[in-house]
Formats: sequence, structure tokens, C-alpha cells
Amino acid sequence: MLRILSFILLATLFSCDNDRGNRNPFLQEIGFRYDMNLNLPLYNPLKTIGRAVLVDNAGVGTKGFFVIQSGIGQYRAFEASCPNHVPNECSTLVLDGVNANCSCEGYEYNLFTGQLINRPDDGNRYYDMLEYRATINGNVVVVSN
Repeated sequence: MLRILSFILLATLFSCDNDRGNRNPFLQEIGFRYDMNLNLPLYNPLKTIGRAVLVDNAGVGTKGFFVIQSGIGQYRAFEASCPNHVPNECSTLVLDGVNANCSCEGYEYNLFTGQLINRPDDGNRYYDMLEYRATINGNVVVVSN
């Protein structure tokens, strides 16, 4: 019986995967929590599907985050720093309707999906936006990582 338990323990330990191959090497995943009261005028756009806002307060992500109402009562939040290079002076994405644009290389991302829209076809690896958790609690959208 002890041999079986030892075998199961070893099999469990060696089957754990530490592969972080999908991890974006350019962006740190910073822990934070930010509450957005939808009754405040600053967040009025979030009462309409397809409207987004940028929250660039200190301590929320790397360069802040975008949040969009993606469906009735559904919200998505994404890091506001371009995910395809190290954060720098031009890496903060600029809101353009339902897209966010990087002025460094002209990359364009969709805020409904976080996907890079104009992905170059050059064989290099490109990253989509880093997504944060967005939940609704009454009239408050909570964004956290």
C-alpha cells in the first residue's frame, strides 16, 4: 500500500507543468483591485455596450487598463500597455472606439477580444492584450488581477 501511495505521489509531482510558454515576457502581471462605481459620471460610457474607458491611475496594471461593456452586464478589462514590447514612453495604447492603438509600431487591438488585429505575417510571435478579471457587483465593476 505504501508503494502505491508513493508511486501516486511521485506521478503527481512529476506531472505538474511549469511551462509558462504563453506568458508575455514584456509585461509583468501586477496584482491590484480597482472598483468602478457606474453611478459616477467618469464611468457613464460603460453603461452602453461597446463603449470603453481608460483607467490610468497609479498602481492599476503597468500603464492602467481599458474596460469595455462587451454585452449586457458583461465587462472585459485589458492592460493599457502594448503587449508586444517593453513598456516605454510610447507604449500606452490609445483608445479609438472599440480598438486600442499602439503609437510605437501602429499595432491595433480589439477591446472586445483583446486580439491584435493587424498581426504581421513575418513568422515572429506576437501577443494579444493582457486581460484582467472584470466582474459586476451591483452598480460596481471590479477589475483585478
